Amino acid sequence: MKVRFKLNGKFVMLDLPGVERLIDLLRERLDLVGTKEGCGKGECGACTVLLDGKPVCSCLMLASQIAGHEIVTIEGVAADNRYAHILNAFEETGAVQCGYCSPGMIVSAAALLARNRHPSDNEIKRALAGNLCRCTGYSKIIEAVSRAAERVAQERK
Repeated sequence: MKVRFKLNGKFVMLDLPGVERLIDLLRERLDLVGTKEGCGKGECGACTVLLDGKPVCSCLMLASQIAGHEIVTIEGVAADNRYAHILNAFEETGAVQCGYCSPGMIVSAAALLARNRHPSDNEIKRALAGNLCRCTGYSKIIEAVSRAAERVAQERK
């Protein structure tokens, strides 16, 4: 099946089998390996990508479901200057330890800050609830998202 979609800002047309998962398309066929697979069941959030601006687990989606939609991966977030504050804040606060959950956390944070420029700590926690981290205890991650939000707010003044 021929499928047209937008990936990290560029239109793509691919012939997709009906049973290929989105994460496999991204990692194996398109060499976008920043998106990680942790559980394959949608429970850990390591495979989070944005589908039309909303975080989704790419391990639960068939690639054929993205026809006509926009997908943004961690590579797309990293290449977009609008999200530089998030990347910098994760590094500065030590929110990245082993780094395995970081792509999903950063993508989820980007979705949050795109819709809410001034999130409370509780709103940050809710936005990241689908992303598991076994290293940080989340406090540094929440601090990073909060710091990024502060910088975005200052920049827009």
